Amino acid sequence: MTKHFFGDTAVLLGRSLRHITRSLDTIITTTIMPIAFMLLFVYVFGGAINSGSDSYVSYLLPGILLITIASGISYTAFRLFLDMKSGIFERFQSMPIARSSVLWAHVLTSLVANLISLVVVVGVALLIGFRSGAGVLAWLAVAGILILFTLALTWLAVIPGLTATSVDGASAFSYPLIFLPFISSAFVPTDTMPGPVRAFAENQPVTSIVNAVRDLSTQQPVGTDIWIALAWCVGILIVAYIFAMVTYRRKIS
Repeated sequence: MTKHFFGDTAVLLGRSLRHITRSLDTIITTTIMPIAFMLLFVYVFGGAINSGSDSYVSYLLPGILLITIASGISYTAFRLFLDMKSGIFERFQSMPIARSSVLWAHVLTSLVANLISLVVVVGVALLIGFRSGAGVLAWLAVAGILILFTLALTWLAVIPGLTATSVDGASAFSYPLIFLPFISSAFVPTDTMPGPVRAFAENQPVTSIVNAVRDLSTQQPVGTDIWIALAWCVGILIVAYIFAMVTYRRKIS
């Protein structure tokens, strides 16, 4: 059964990746907005923001990476919605394939597409002055956190992709996720915020994830933020996966 699942997932993953290679504009679109935000904050607002860091782009980059991921996962919901409406899911269910492999193919496609977008954004950050002396282990830890965060949000995106009644409804859920980093430590230290806003910013998942990625990439001591970040990512991933699978089974039953 396990071999059957992996083989089916690989075949369906190839199908989804071919769709992306034929429409590279989806990856380009998801990278344009984060890059625009990065350039705007570095060259327009950066001089007026006291981040306590020698390089504002180094301070800013972790938040931009999370915005990139939040922007990218909207296409997962979009592609799932199109598959649901086209009837391809019903065709797959008539074939002797593992049912969950259909969803996993979309999730892994999202992971690949988002990793490409993240590499592009980091490349632009390097061009405008981002530098890091972090070692291999630190960057592996950063990659692990970003992959977990991508998987968590992607499984979250599966739910509206399966339940939405319109294309706009399928992808609109990502808008709050894109703007959540703005109420966090992504762009300014939280101690500059008024009381209620600061309380929210310091206790939402993006702040701990941003702080952990920033500390790892800038060779700063990593405190409890990394464990809080991992707890948020794993918690969201588990809850989103359970709800997505329950929703999927109801849809195909």
